[in-house]
Amino acid sequence: MTDIRVLTQKSEMLPLYPLIRQLSPKVTEERYAYMLDDMLAHGYRMAAVFDEGICLGLSGFWVSTKIYSGRYMELDNVVIDAAHRSQGIGKMLYDFLYEIAVQEGCEMLMLDAYLENEKAHAFYEREGFFKRGFHFLNNIIN
Repeated sequence: MTDIRVLTQKSEMLPLYPLIRQLSPKVTEERYAYMLDDMLAHGYRMAAVFDEGICLGLSGFWVSTKIYSGRYMELDNVVIDAAHRSQGIGKMLYDFLYEIAVQEGCEMLMLDAYLENEKAHAFYEREGFFKRGFHFLNNIIN
Protein backbone atom coordinates (compact mmCIF):
# COMPACT_ATOMS: atom_id res chain seq x y z
CA MET A 1 0.00 0.00 0.00
CA THR A 2 1.40 3.37 -1.05
CA ASP A 3 1.39 6.21 1.45
CA ILE A 4 2.89 9.70 1.63
CA ARG A 5 4.30 11.14 4.82
CA VAL A 6 5.78 14.45 5.90
CA LEU A 7 9.11 13.88 7.59
CA THR A 8 10.41 16.42 10.09
CA GLN A 9 13.21 14.56 11.87
CA LYS A 10 16.77 13.97 10.76
CA SER A 11 16.47 10.33 11.86
CA GLU A 12 13.64 9.85 9.32
CA MET A 13 15.53 11.58 6.49
CA LEU A 14 19.00 10.04 6.87
CA PRO A 15 17.95 6.57 5.62
CA LEU A 16 16.72 8.18 2.38
CA TYR A 17 20.24 9.22 1.40
CA PRO A 18 20.46 6.64 -1.45
CA LEU A 19 17.57 8.40 -3.18
CA ILE A 20 19.13 11.84 -2.63
CA ARG A 21 22.32 10.49 -4.15
CA GLN A 22 20.49 9.61 -7.38
CA LEU A 23 19.93 13.33 -7.97
CA SER A 24 23.09 14.66 -6.28
CA PRO A 25 25.79 11.98 -6.59
CA LYS A 26 28.58 14.27 -5.37
CA VAL A 27 26.91 14.80 -1.98
CA THR A 28 28.43 12.38 0.54
CA GLU A 29 26.33 10.84 3.29
CA GLU A 30 28.31 12.83 5.87
CA ARG A 31 27.65 16.10 4.04
CA TYR A 32 23.97 15.22 3.71
CA ALA A 33 23.74 14.69 7.47
CA TYR A 34 25.51 17.99 8.13
CA MET A 35 23.25 19.89 5.70
CA LEU A 36 20.12 18.38 7.23
CA ASP A 37 21.03 19.91 10.60
CA ASP A 38 21.20 23.38 9.07
CA MET A 39 18.14 22.97 6.86
CA LEU A 40 15.94 21.56 9.64
CA ALA A 41 16.86 24.54 11.82
CA HIS A 42 15.34 26.72 9.09
CA GLY A 43 12.01 24.93 8.64
CA TYR A 44 12.95 22.24 6.15
CA ARG A 45 10.57 19.30 5.81
CA MET A 46 10.40 16.37 3.44
CA ALA A 47 7.49 14.61 1.78
CA ALA A 48 8.18 10.99 0.90
CA VAL A 49 6.20 8.33 -0.96
CA PHE A 50 6.51 4.84 0.51
CA ASP A 51 5.31 1.48 -0.71
CA GLU A 52 5.65 -1.36 1.81
CA GLY A 53 8.28 0.67 3.67
CA ILE A 54 10.39 1.41 0.59
CA CYS A 55 10.81 5.07 -0.40
CA LEU A 56 9.89 5.53 -4.07
CA GLY A 57 10.21 9.31 -4.24
CA LEU A 58 10.72 12.38 -2.15
CA SER A 59 10.89 16.14 -2.12
CA GLY A 60 12.20 18.49 0.47
CA PHE A 61 10.19 21.66 0.94
CA TRP A 62 10.26 25.02 2.67
CA VAL A 63 7.61 27.67 3.18
CA SER A 64 8.72 31.29 3.30
CA THR A 65 7.96 34.72 1.84
CA LYS A 66 9.68 36.78 -0.85
CA ILE A 67 8.68 40.19 -2.12
CA TYR A 68 8.16 39.06 -5.71
CA SER A 69 6.10 35.97 -4.85
CA GLY A 70 4.47 36.52 -1.50
CA ARG A 71 4.18 33.40 0.64
CA TYR A 72 5.57 30.44 -1.31
CA MET A 73 6.55 26.82 -1.05
CA GLU A 74 9.86 25.84 -2.58
CA LEU A 75 10.28 22.22 -3.60
CA ASP A 76 13.87 21.06 -3.07
CA ASN A 77 15.63 17.96 -4.37
CA VAL A 78 12.62 16.34 -5.99
CA VAL A 79 13.65 12.81 -6.90
CA ILE A 80 11.79 9.67 -7.91
CA ASP A 81 13.71 6.41 -7.70
CA ALA A 82 15.01 5.53 -11.17
CA ALA A 83 13.28 2.14 -11.03
CA HIS A 84 9.89 3.77 -10.38
CA ARG A 85 9.81 6.74 -12.77
CA SER A 86 6.88 7.26 -15.15
CA GLN A 87 4.53 5.37 -12.81
CA GLY A 88 2.64 8.35 -11.36
CA ILE A 89 4.80 8.74 -8.24
CA GLY A 90 5.85 12.28 -9.18
CA LYS A 91 2.24 13.34 -9.76
CA MET A 92 1.17 11.81 -6.45
CA LEU A 93 3.98 13.63 -4.64
CA TYR A 94 3.26 16.93 -6.40
CA ASP A 95 -0.47 16.78 -5.61
CA PHE A 96 0.32 16.08 -1.95
CA LEU A 97 2.70 19.05 -1.73
CA TYR A 98 0.27 21.30 -3.60
CA GLU A 99 -2.38 20.60 -0.96
CA ILE A 100 0.05 21.43 1.85
CA ALA A 101 0.92 24.69 0.09
CA VAL A 102 -2.78 25.61 -0.14
CA GLN A 103 -3.36 24.69 3.52
CA GLU A 104 -0.39 26.84 4.56
CA GLY A 105 -1.60 29.88 2.64
CA CYS A 106 1.01 29.85 -0.10
CA GLU A 107 0.47 31.99 -3.18
CA MET A 108 3.07 30.23 -5.29
CA LEU A 109 5.09 27.05 -5.72
CA MET A 110 8.65 27.27 -7.00
CA LEU A 111 11.61 25.00 -7.63
CA ASP A 112 14.94 24.74 -9.38
CA ALA A 113 15.60 22.06 -11.99
CA TYR A 114 18.91 21.27 -13.62
CA LEU A 115 19.11 22.61 -17.18
CA GLU A 116 19.81 19.14 -18.60
CA ASN A 117 16.84 17.51 -16.84
CA GLU A 118 14.40 17.99 -19.71
CA LYS A 119 12.04 15.20 -18.60
CA ALA A 120 11.56 17.00 -15.29
CA HIS A 121 10.96 20.29 -17.13
CA ALA A 122 8.19 18.68 -19.18
CA PHE A 123 6.59 17.25 -16.02
CA TYR A 124 6.68 20.58 -14.18
CA GLU A 125 5.24 22.43 -17.16
CA ARG A 126 2.37 19.90 -17.36
CA GLU A 127 1.70 20.71 -13.70
CA GLY A 128 1.45 24.45 -14.42
CA PHE A 129 4.99 25.63 -13.64
CA PHE A 130 6.53 28.14 -16.01
CA LYS A 131 10.10 29.31 -16.54
CA ARG A 132 10.44 32.78 -15.07
CA GLY A 133 14.16 33.50 -14.81
CA PHE A 134 17.64 32.20 -14.25
CA HIS A 135 19.12 30.89 -11.03
CA PHE A 136 22.67 32.27 -10.85
CA LEU A 137 25.41 30.59 -8.81
CA ASN A 138 28.79 31.86 -7.63
CA ASN A 139 30.90 29.21 -5.89
CA ILE A 140 32.65 30.55 -2.81
CA ILE A 141 34.20 27.16 -2.03
CA ASN A 142 35.09 24.74 -4.82
